[in-house]
Amino acid sequence: MSVAASPRQSVLDALTDVDMPKRHPTRRAQRSIEADGISLPVYACDALVLGSGAAGFRAAIELKRHGIDVIVATQNLYGGTSACSGSDKQTLHTAATGRHGDDFIALAAALGAGGAMDEDTAYVEAVGSLRALSSLQYLGLPVPLDRLGAVLRYQTDHDEAGRATSCGPRTSRLMVKVLAEESARLGVPVLNRCVGAKILMTNNAPKRVVGLLAFHAADRTAQNPLGLAVIRCDDLVIAAGGPGELYRDSVYPKHCFGALGLALEAGVEAINLTESQFGIGTPRDGFPWNLSGTYAQCLPYIYSVDTDGIERNFLGDYYRTTQELASNIFRKGYQWPFHASRMLDFGSSLVDLAIFRETRMGRKVLMDFNRNPEPAPGDAPFSLDRLDADVRAYLENNGALLDLPIERLARMNPLSIELYRRYKKDITHDPLEFAVNNQHMNGGIAVDIWGRSSLEGCYAIGEAAGTHGVTRPGGAALNAGQVMGQRCAEHIRACKRTEPSDDALPTEMVRAAVQGITSGLHDDGLDWRDVAREVQARMSEDAGFVCSAKGVRKALEGARKLNGDIRSRGLRQDRANQAERCLQWRQMAFASEAVLTSLDAYLSRGGGSRGARAICDPDGLDVPITRTGPLEAFRFRAERKQDQCEKIAIRYENGAFTCSFPRIRRHDHSQAAYFERDWAEFLTGAIYASGGR
Repeated sequence: MSVAASPRQSVLDALTDVDMPKRHPTRRAQRSIEADGISLPVYACDALVLGSGAAGFRAAIELKRHGIDVIVATQNLYGGTSACSGSDKQTLHTAATGRHGDDFIALAAALGAGGAMDEDTAYVEAVGSLRALSSLQYLGLPVPLDRLGAVLRYQTDHDEAGRATSCGPRTSRLMVKVLAEESARLGVPVLNRCVGAKILMTNNAPKRVVGLLAFHAADRTAQNPLGLAVIRCDDLVIAAGGPGELYRDSVYPKHCFGALGLALEAGVEAINLTESQFGIGTPRDGFPWNLSGTYAQCLPYIYSVDTDGIERNFLGDYYRTTQELASNIFRKGYQWPFHASRMLDFGSSLVDLAIFRETRMGRKVLMDFNRNPEPAPGDAPFSLDRLDADVRAYLENNGALLDLPIERLARMNPLSIELYRRYKKDITHDPLEFAVNNQHMNGGIAVDIWGRSSLEGCYAIGEAAGTHGVTRPGGAALNAGQVMGQRCAEHIRACKRTEPSDDALPTEMVRAAVQGITSGLHDDGLDWRDVAREVQARMSEDAGFVCSAKGVRKALEGARKLNGDIRSRGLRQDRANQAERCLQWRQMAFASEAVLTSLDAYLSRGGGSRGARAICDPDGLDVPITRTGPLEAFRFRAERKQDQCEKIAIRYENGAFTCSFPRIRRHDHSQAAYFERDWAEFLTGAIYASGGR
């Protein structure tokens, strides 16, 4: 088998050092409004997109193309997860186009295979994936092709058919780049350093969005020291990503707060906040990065070091043979999210549990790409001839049956080496410290098949939206953001209303919103840094991927007390420009209570281990078994099948969170569409009337 020559350095540079467009139009305030002694600038648009990642820019582009006056407001342009996160070869998961093509029904089934996902949403994401991918290619995304024009594919986690593709470690950043370039070309204005503070909405039922109160750094003056501004809009698209600051042990870039707390405070319904993804990655205090794919598939030596510098081949305590140990290191490449069931039968998530135990004992865990795995005690040394058949075949098919992990990594994915070199980490010489981190929230704001939330005029897309179920194929989130970005824009265009009048934004509404912000800031209030430490420690210690019903209940009590203290004492700002950080941590503390409330409600009904979490329970039926025996401390509840047919909804109303358990929306695939019968629904816009809520 021939192996292609290594790419030129210029090619590697272009795919790792991704320059972003520097200039975007801005928007001037139309007028000002007096509220609580502050003169607030008022911006106006038809639609406001909150967030500037791949999903947000997709929505903005489509809205602009549909003739909608749109503004993008963002906390930090190119500072979110889309622009700053990735993996060895960051995955985009869409319908396959090579060989025999694909089956949208089968793809939809794969998207929702873990349960708790609406079947109509899964089908929407499956069908829409071809359009999403082709539009990205049209904008210049360098999607890899074979010589006949088919997209190159591989298998990722929760992916039975091999639908994954990648542009390298920076796929999502490259997506943001081409989308941002198109947004700038179309003249979409961007308000940078703009943080959502409160959703403005009508008081009459059904409540409707009329604007957003925000912190905007460009509007900070002596007369407006907090930099508060009002953005009037008919429609709000929340695309601010997930609550990345929720956990201490996290691979999210720093300061990724998302807008979950903002939405919850407005009474917007959220869904499946219990569902996240945890997996191996480098820590936040250095260069946070997912270590899936070829980082694991090249079979590095994984070991721990204690405070005295003594190394431990700790995986040798868990697996019975060297072949079993090495093969499960490999499988962490495409089974990187932790899954409780994979702790059983000497599966790949036993690696996650082993790493978790080592770090809890104060040891550092590292990958060494210059050493092969050490043998299991009493077994033969590592050999490429002693691997499970699927592992051996993968390495052979990729021309990677080479002596050392770094040689195998360089053959399969040289970009993964270049990436760390850019951040002053040479993995060709130095081991890489890592841990099991929180990496993605599958839940979020509850939406229908058009991205509409429970609040009229408010949409949510990307990680802000809870469109995923318990599990999802790797890269499906990037696709979902593109599909829903397109669909929410279509829905806004189809339902476009007239320009908002001055009566839609009464002064009293703005004054109350401003007072809601300023009244929570006190000279003797809680320090927001202490709030941050408490929230993150609680979530990582008691609501991580290994937890218990008792621990969750205790954590929930602590979260409720903290939020009560925040409401009664407020938060302290040392400087005016810290007001937005105080607000963000107030909202993050609020979101943490929502997550814990949802998790407690699920466990109180007898819910078991699934997806992100192992629910430890001495009465559980399942227990991980290692080479040295069972780990009784990690005996866990099994998942109940009936829970896969339900979602976990939560809403804040009348001063408290309430949970419900709606059934997932079903989709009857036997009901085929017929052109002559159904064309009229498209022509009249009737297709936009029903969204599945």
